[in-house]
Amino acid sequence: MAAINDNLTSGAVLGAARRIVIKAGSSLLSDAKNGQLRQSWMASLAQDLCELGRNETQFIMVSSGAVALGRKALGLGDGALALEQKQAAAAVGQPMLAGAWQHAFTPCGLVTAQALLTLEDTENRRRWLNSRSTLEALLTQGAVPIINENDTVATDEIRYGDNDRLAARVAQMSGADVLVLLSDIDGLWSADPNRHGNARPIPLVTKLDDTILTMAEGPNPVSNHGSGGMITKLEAARLAMRSGCTVILASGVGEHPLAALMTGARATIFTPSGAVRDARKGWIAGTIQPAGSVYIDAGAVQALAGGASLLPVGMYRCDGNFTRGDVVAILDDSGHELGRGIASYGAEEAVQIFRLRSEEIAQKLGYSARAAMIHRDDLVMHNKDKRHDG
Repeated sequence: MAAINDNLTSGAVLGAARRIVIKAGSSLLSDAKNGQLRQSWMASLAQDLCELGRNETQFIMVSSGAVALGRKALGLGDGALALEQKQAAAAVGQPMLAGAWQHAFTPCGLVTAQALLTLEDTENRRRWLNSRSTLEALLTQGAVPIINENDTVATDEIRYGDNDRLAARVAQMSGADVLVLLSDIDGLWSADPNRHGNARPIPLVTKLDDTILTMAEGPNPVSNHGSGGMITKLEAARLAMRSGCTVILASGVGEHPLAALMTGARATIFTPSGAVRDARKGWIAGTIQPAGSVYIDAGAVQALAGGASLLPVGMYRCDGNFTRGDVVAILDDSGHELGRGIASYGAEEAVQIFRLRSEEIAQKLGYSARAAMIHRDDLVMHNKDKRHDG
């Protein structure tokens, strides 16, 4: 990857990337007026990717648009859809979307592959490994994975809800160097430029903190297709950054959006805040929905910063109905998330061992158990670990 500095450009980032994940939303793929696919735009993006591929760059598409296409075909109108209507629309629209992408990539001589994921496919460790292996096999064979959420079976309780976060998880899963979020706005601005005349563009973000998050003001009011907005893109960027992935947020409205980035089009680059050395820790760091959380005192915060395991003696509260083996968030006194890890105890047990020394745990629970609530081998502290691409 290109060195990170104040003069870092999207062209340098893309040109040095070994593997890129590109996310395109519904507002880019279909015409807002008639609901038809923008096939010329899709072809132009495919051409851009083929040019990048000449340098042996691999790429994965995360594509929205199935529900928008399906609702048009079924005549469901523009109003809010019931869950079963959305699932039906996805079932109709997904083969249409997959066929359109294959048509776009055919002139390049590339084969596309449809991969539909649910939240469980990335949050469950075994299914995550299986999904990762499938993506790796497709890329090795020169195919272009076209990924979407499986809206036909997903429910509101077990879904990503937007393809921005799905794309971030795919980037982490696949070991991508770069995640490109193509949007209907040319990067992050200090405020919505459609509403605030004094808004200014933010070209580089090295730390995604609350100051940056407050710049998000919800979905673009011009578009009525997408389920996300700037806040979901920032959340996705944070997920990817934690896994050592550089994120580019750019406009995809015009044709050849990646070629435009290569020649200096405006965008926001989010540089990695940390990296994770092994794939297991990458999975922990990228978990979208931790099963719960544990709160720790100042002494435990200091111990974790020094590389220690999380011991019950430093814990005083937990939230969520998590079980042993679930990923939980680790929070300090102010509620700030410090990291994530795999719990050695479920929530009911955790409550019983708050403030206990390791030697007191067995006496309290009535059986011999682990000394640590989260062992350091199962722990990822944000902004600390380094990543290996494997």
